[in-house]
Amino acid sequence: MRFLTWLKPTWSQLHIWNYFGSIKQMIDLAKENPDSEFFLFLANMHGFTQVHNQKEMQENSISAVKLYLACGADAKQFVIYNPADIPAHAQLNWVLTCITHMWFMERMHSYKDALDKWKAKEIWVWVFCYPILMAADILLYDANIVPVGKDQKQHVEYARDIAQKFNKIFWETFILPEAKVNSELWLIIWTDGRKMSKSYNNLIWLLDDEAIILKKIKQIPTGSQTVEESKNPDECNVYSLCKLFITETEDAELRKKYLAWGLSYKYAKEYLFEKIMDFLRPIQEKYNKISDQEIKDLLTKNAKYVNEISEKKIKDIYDKIGFNL
Repeated sequence: MRFLTWLKPTWSQLHIWNYFGSIKQMIDLAKENPDSEFFLFLANMHGFTQVHNQKEMQENSISAVKLYLACGADAKQFVIYNPADIPAHAQLNWVLTCITHMWFMERMHSYKDALDKWKAKEIWVWVFCYPILMAADILLYDANIVPVGKDQKQHVEYARDIAQKFNKIFWETFILPEAKVNSELWLIIWTDGRKMSKSYNNLIWLLDDEAIILKKIKQIPTGSQTVEESKNPDECNVYSLCKLFITETEDAELRKKYLAWGLSYKYAKEYLFEKIMDFLRPIQEKYNKISDQEIKDLLTKNAKYVNEISEKKIKDIYDKIGFNL
């Protein structure tokens, strides 16, 4: 069985939502499925829609891979690669583009949202091409399971639909991938009461220092109850964040403190800060020990392996559509 997902290097580092919404899920799946392959591609061709600076793209890409490894991904089980090194991604992208109708792509959430906001003239061509490239990224390797966040599930649905159309025209060629969505962690409420998001600038990054993290935690809105009053933990953003970093035993103890008298929100925030730092310090230490050259060497090695797989798939596709004479 083959699992496949991606990381998009549009920022200089990853954040806590990236970890719980994607990285942790893949690492846990790898532990549960030791005999399966785990493909992780660096979505820099997708990131090019936002990053048009050479140095920034290169640095973001290396940092993203470093962080994935620092978070616990085993380089022996995870095949981490750069699609820009694999010609078959662009080749399959064009093939799939040629069998996809425009009306089909107009179903995209991003396109319909732009129409609702009267911004149709501001839409870039890549908005329509992006999901087809993502479909190529997924279908090229016959991935069985694609772990994604809830907001990315549509990418897998598009890949399935396009694969079915190709299979119907040119015989069975592509495996239909299944999306695996971690529904419990798709939404994390953060400091301003909204979901954790880059666009809201309310994130904690995996490489943030202690002073920045403490400042962000202090900004989390809380209730108006006094220290003497009981508090409902399920209505507190501080508690909901603590649950991500504590054991079941610690969770039970913290809930008791919330429900009893004597707990201050100041204490809860300090407790959250300690737990976040306990989580981040080992990641930051591992990150700092990985050199840029190690990442480059890893991507070069994996590109050879992935190229062999993708070239066989493209040959089969080209044979079926008549490109190979």
